[in-house]
Amino acid sequence: MKNHGWKFVVNIPPLKKCVICVAPHTSNWDFIMGELAIHSVGMKAGFLMKDTWFFFPLKYLLFALGGVPVSRERRTNVTGGVIDSFNRHETLAVAVTPEGTRSRNPHWHKGFLYMAKEADVPIVLGYFDYKEKIACLDCIFEPTGDVDADMLAIKQYYINKGKGARYPEKFATGLEE
Repeated sequence: MKNHGWKFVVNIPPLKKCVICVAPHTSNWDFIMGELAIHSVGMKAGFLMKDTWFFFPLKYLLFALGGVPVSRERRTNVTGGVIDSFNRHETLAVAVTPEGTRSRNPHWHKGFLYMAKEADVPIVLGYFDYKEKIACLDCIFEPTGDVDADMLAIKQYYINKGKGARYPEKFATGLEE
């Protein structure tokens, strides 16, 4: 696909179910580019998003695109809800930004690892490179159940992806020297 110079690269086979891990996440443009890219190749993925974005009239668009509001104010079992959704649906892809914010955050959320392991689905590692204008679903990561080791391996994959972030200074894995 080429759109305004952007290419969408898919290096994985089609999957019926997966969690899509997307990083770096430094801009609201990441969401727009992700939606354009994934739909351009006939795929659809739901996504987790801060509930404050689900206001009238935007909420109708976000729900139609597969948005799942997540409250930061109260503890909810988002992970359990997503696992239940994987168990109920024959096909489902859910995109997650483990950084959980567009600000610099080396402490990534681990919920996507629990979701994938408990639902017995792979994690697809995807990224945006604004310098090269590439949105990529790059490789499949099979969670082992050792959450800390899995997170370390995923962060090692992403450590050099920050150079292509829209705002590289806002990206951190916690592994930087």
